[in-house]
Amino acid sequence: MRPPMKRVNYNIGDKVEVCSREQGFVGSYYKATIVSCLQNEKFMIRYENLLSDDESGPLNETIHRRELRPLPPRVRNPPEFHLKQKVDVFDNDGWWLGEITSEKTLYEDYYYYKVYFNTTDQMIYYPCDQIRGHHEWIYGEWILEK
Repeated sequence: MRPPMKRVNYNIGDKVEVCSREQGFVGSYYKATIVSCLQNEKFMIRYENLLSDDESGPLNETIHRRELRPLPPRVRNPPEFHLKQKVDVFDNDGWWLGEITSEKTLYEDYYYYKVYFNTTDQMIYYPCDQIRGHHEWIYGEWILEK
């Protein structure tokens, strides 16, 4: 039996992450702020890193509650990630779920990991400062994937 889902009460000004459902961006999350609470479980949000089509300012969008999650807890990354560990990588203005596929590699004074993304079937090297441990939002609680 599943535990009861904890319901998050979102308010104007809350910082959240928004799940993209757009083709080519599935599996990515973008930081935003709630600017208005609308009817029928909908919210107007303003993205932190995404711009409007005319690039005149931050993109605002109306989204449904199921596309929101609170910001993951800030935790210190481990000294090293391990093979097959789920991680989030910051790229293209958002966080993307991936899996570590190589040991830490030193290149031009920076350490890198190769990360595999199953949504795009790509493997890309990223510096450690663009990687965070992956947390999964399950039944209204953050669970750190190890």
